[in-house]
Amino acid sequence: MITNKKIVLTGAGSGIGLEVLRLLAFEGGNTIFAVDKDVSRISGFGDNVIPYVIDVASKEGVDAIFEDAHKAMGTIDIFYANAGYPYYEIIDYVDWDRARRIFDTNVLSPIYSYEKYREYLKGKEGQFAITVSAIGKMAVPGYTLYSASKFAMHGFQQGLRFELPKNIKLTCLYPIATDTNFFKTANPKEFEKPFPVQKPDHVAKKMYEGLEKGAKSVNPSKLFSLAELLFVLCPPIKSAYLFLENNKLKRFLKK
Repeated sequence: MITNKKIVLTGAGSGIGLEVLRLLAFEGGNTIFAVDKDVSRISGFGDNVIPYVIDVASKEGVDAIFEDAHKAMGTIDIFYANAGYPYYEIIDYVDWDRARRIFDTNVLSPIYSYEKYREYLKGKEGQFAITVSAIGKMAVPGYTLYSASKFAMHGFQQGLRFELPKNIKLTCLYPIATDTNFFKTANPKEFEKPFPVQKPDHVAKKMYEGLEKGAKSVNPSKLFSLAELLFVLCPPIKSAYLFLENNKLKRFLKK
């Protein structure tokens, strides 16, 4: 069990973050600083959960999280940078700010949060966690910018392993498509979800176990782990999978 920890959790208001929050809140006397732009669903947890409204997609936002979390809890044992969002689209436009916004949230915010956390700890033990994504290992049609942001985070955690100080554990989550409001955020129009899709409570349980064990990597889908191997051993299987996913995108674009 994860017990008596002071935890910052971003993206806590929905999806995987909300399910992780449930597990952390009802076990072991943890105090959770639950960060999101919308905290309306963070209720009924008791005084050990502190809802905190802010956009993590800026230096000022992350600075405020550290300052106010320390004031509220006195210390931060675990910082889980979970906040992120996708687009489902083709890039048939010219829009610098659209790309910048997703990278501010999905890439720059967790990187800066790690920098801040390392400085904050001053050599004390701590655990830093990131929601990366299976799509950070293999791009899927329709999710180009989201894939790019998650590839960046996969590369970040790979490099960080070589320079990580001994006092910090790094745990990274690699979920496949998860049945949350992720898809409504990706595009307001209805579209076919990529295969396969997992439930957020399953993903959250696996991440909780990974945090508890101090695991380096958490892969909630055994099927994806198998697929990674098969795609290397038999590339046509990967080509067939991506062909099917690309057809979903084509059907969406015809609507």
